[in-house]
Amino acid sequence: MEPPLVYGQGQQLLVVDDEPGITEMLATTLGLAGYQVRTAATGREALRRVAAEPPDLVILDVMLPDVDGFEVCRRVCELPDAPPVLLLTARDSVLDKVTGLTTGADDYLTKPFSIPEVLARVQVLLRRAHRGGADPVLSVGGVVMDEASRRVTRDGLLVELSPTEYRLLRYLMVNAGRVVSKGQVLEHVWRHDFGDGVVEKVVSRLRQKLDATGAPLIHTVRGFGYSLRES
Repeated sequence: MEPPLVYGQGQQLLVVDDEPGITEMLATTLGLAGYQVRTAATGREALRRVAAEPPDLVILDVMLPDVDGFEVCRRVCELPDAPPVLLLTARDSVLDKVTGLTTGADDYLTKPFSIPEVLARVQVLLRRAHRGGADPVLSVGGVVMDEASRRVTRDGLLVELSPTEYRLLRYLMVNAGRVVSKGQVLEHVWRHDFGDGVVEKVVSRLRQKLDATGAPLIHTVRGFGYSLRES
């Protein structure tokens, strides 16, 4: 049975790849699927386009001729209201996946890829990015997350988080006091099985940022997973 077609609703996408064939294929297919598509062939051009007219989503190749995709991803994800980033690459090692996802990428797709899979992942990322939470403000142990402004503070001090760290913290705060497994974190934060190494690295970075302004909040429960709670 063929998978259902995926249609956009005029969302702005930026496709960044230095291979004209891939760029043209993605731009044409995504355009026919109902998205508005702009393209860039270099990392610097991509950063200029994102700054000038922020897209709803960036499809980003890792191997670019000037600034590599990991660095472009990191800079994009540092922007206010950063768009989701879908990385495309011919490299499929675990280290590359960990590097891409810990720089803030929301998803990772290796070449060669199928168009239906690209369309499906784009739809999932856009839907997730625009899904609103029931509570505009979450608060646990002095950490306050304002979902409207995407601002996180601890005891009144601003905590700068990447989009991935923000999603992880939100999931832990929604489940405060409970123990969540690495598998649950992967399912709810990335929705793909990228391996325990990704979870451990992002949890470690989030811990460092939160603990810089107070007592430890994220606790490891050996053999089970993690729990966010006051000591």
